Amino acid sequence: MIRQRPSTVDQVEMVSMRRRDLRHVMEIERAVFPEPWSTTVFTSELALRTGRAYRVAKVGKRIVGYAGLMFTPDEAHVTTLAVAPAFQRRGVATVMLLDAVALALAHGARHVSLEVAAGNEQAQALYRRFGFAPVGVRKGYYPVTGEDAFVMWAYDIDSEPYAARLADIGARLRSRR
Repeated sequence: MIRQRPSTVDQVEMVSMRRRDLRHVMEIERAVFPEPWSTTVFTSELALRTGRAYRVAKVGKRIVGYAGLMFTPDEAHVTTLAVAPAFQRRGVATVMLLDAVALALAHGARHVSLEVAAGNEQAQALYRRFGFAPVGVRKGYYPVTGEDAFVMWAYDIDSEPYAARLADIGARLRSRR
């Protein structure tokens, strides 16, 4: 009998980010982004007890990704989302975005926004699966590279059709296992 190892998706646990996680978060941040946030930025974001939520994706004790959200009365904004290079294309970002939308809903958000690099087609495809659509462009948004950012929104995340979309994404994710 051949035993299959469980997929990464089966092992991902989403938990609140803590200051002690920042060393590992910063390793991913520097590996993934040409213009990484500083430890100071993360520390100041974590200090904001209301209006923000930062989560890490863990496989065992290893941090393999993280996501952040900022909340306003009926909206949420994805401030950051990153997966360690060794864990990309394994469903981790999908798990993290499902978690982020659930957090947004728990905070009363009806809509979610984010910015994504114009050249990051892989991330854009993920966001489109979640119903995000481009609504604008921030020219030269990333100063180090000069790259534009697409502003994307997912509207009515509290609706039945969006709940069905999330259920479908979850079912597809489980079928990968």
